[in-house]
Amino acid sequence: MALKLRLARGGAKKRPFYRIVVADVRSPRDGRFIERVGTYNPLLPKDNAERVTLKVDRIEHWLSVGAKPTDRVLRFLDEAGILKREARNNPNKAKPGAKAVERLEAKKEAEEAAKNAPAEEAPVEEAVVEEAPAEEAAADEAPAEEAAVEEAPAEEAPAEEAAADEAPADDAAADETGGDDTDKKEAAAE
Repeated sequence: MALKLRLARGGAKKRPFYRIVVADVRSPRDGRFIERVGTYNPLLPKDNAERVTLKVDRIEHWLSVGAKPTDRVLRFLDEAGILKREARNNPNKAKPGAKAVERLEAKKEAEEAAKNAPAEEAPVEEAVVEEAPAEEAAADEAPAEEAAVEEAPAEEAPAEEAAADEAPADDAAADETGGDDTDKKEAAAE
């Protein structure tokens, strides 16, 4: 039977609490275990003594029998001085992925293009400065055009009012003759 020193999760939702247990490798994470040999409360500050508690004598017994700790438990045992954990080295972990490398190359190309572009575009900036007085002259003419635009809706408004005034007059004429709307419809149909 292969034994592990591992964490079994307890506690409420979003409030984790772990028991450090000795369990068979085949048993579920939070399921059956042989013995509880400590606790781990990640919600406590790192300098708190109750964050990790260990039964050192029982842990040493299970290690001598052949139990293997998981990486997280091995870290706790290393802090306590029970077992030495070798530092891991994964040089590929820090390397950026393929898409990040592509983005960096595109960014470098854009920066190089930006460095080369200002030297060539210097005469264009002078041309923009020369065009500025022409834009100011156009800005002086703009208020006259705006005034003409403002007057145009005012001229249209009386025409609409006149059309509105004529419509009731037609209705009044129909009322005076005593004709119904049905007579108008019949006359329009013929």
